[in-house]
Amino acid sequence: MSASRSRVAVTGLGTVNPLGGDVASTWNAALAGTSTARTLENDWKERYGLAVDFACQIAIDPFEHLARPEAKKLDPSGQYSMIAAREAWADAGTPDVDPTRLGVVVGTGIGGVWTILDQWDVVRERGARRVNPFTVPMLMANSSSAHIEIELGARAGAHTPVSACASGAEAVAGGMDMIRSGRADVVVVGGTEACVHPLPLAGFANIRALSPRVDDPEHASRPYDVDRDGFVLGEGAAILVLESEEHAAARGARVYAYASGRGMASDAYHISAPSLEGQSRAVREAVTDGDVAPADVVHVNAHGTSTPLGDISELNAVSDALDGVTDQLVVTSTKSMTGHLLGGAGALESVFSVLASHHRVSPPTINIENLDPEVSLNVAQNEPVDLPGGDIAVLNNAFGFGGHDVAVLFTSA
Repeated sequence: MSASRSRVAVTGLGTVNPLGGDVASTWNAALAGTSTARTLENDWKERYGLAVDFACQIAIDPFEHLARPEAKKLDPSGQYSMIAAREAWADAGTPDVDPTRLGVVVGTGIGGVWTILDQWDVVRERGARRVNPFTVPMLMANSSSAHIEIELGARAGAHTPVSACASGAEAVAGGMDMIRSGRADVVVVGGTEACVHPLPLAGFANIRALSPRVDDPEHASRPYDVDRDGFVLGEGAAILVLESEEHAAARGARVYAYASGRGMASDAYHISAPSLEGQSRAVREAVTDGDVAPADVVHVNAHGTSTPLGDISELNAVSDALDGVTDQLVVTSTKSMTGHLLGGAGALESVFSVLASHHRVSPPTINIENLDPEVSLNVAQNEPVDLPGGDIAVLNNAFGFGGHDVAVLFTSA
């Protein structure tokens, strides 16, 4: 096998998100069909006139997992990614790798929004001299990849895709490319976001992207339900350790699955509306790149945000990309439980995809009371669904505002 087609193993996983503070608790809560959407315990609604005052917040306090001096130098998005990265690196067995063969790719949709807005308040209220001297390293989009790169001593390259809600999945694809091209033997990849803040909540609500179910937040995220009316904002981070098959085998690493295919396309269509054609091309490219037949793809962790237009468009795109070979498919949207992590979504859903392949089970899509009759594929409705044995392929889709389409294909180890 040439360096350009070296098989890419997934050897470590880490996450902090609304379902849990680590991979084990997250997976257990997902299989149990846990909703994490809650009314926010603050005065934002009254103070700022928010139309939507609920979200899916992370399950832990970062200050209980990071030393306070370290945490104070990180935006919340950086705190989340650092916690997840340390778990993933330990889970991979802390690989012994030449630093010049170790890379980092961690994406984000927005970056340090809390730092930007908090420090602007400081400027206005207390003057420029009182601004935190760590402001720029905290707010920059590449803060997470930079801090992880420094911690691990990674010198093969550190990169930060910023492609809205496709950022985390694009990071996985970028790490695959680094290994396949021979630039690195091990790459730490993932995504992070910390946008449960009045400004993003107001902005998403005003373009009617958020569900307005303020009286019933636990059931607000309901992909594929006929009464779906928008997504629920979430936050968190997820990190995967990718490794060339040769490097993983040489050190006897446990392999969860293989990152076997990736597809990327752009719609060139609309800043916020999806394009079936672009999504279909990304999925088709991932399947072709992974060298699997459409019938081998048994599970899709869908982008599935719980929007009236996007959910059906994506399912039609998947069916088109697989040439209608879909009887074997089980589709789920874990956003029904976690909310939408924006730039962290594709990374967290890659973790779910890897675990689905590893454990041979699809997490459920919860809150489906009346399945939309336009849903043409088999959805894991409210309960987990077992996946078949043998060699299988699992697809993760992530599509971002601006028409950024990314699909990543994982195959069983």
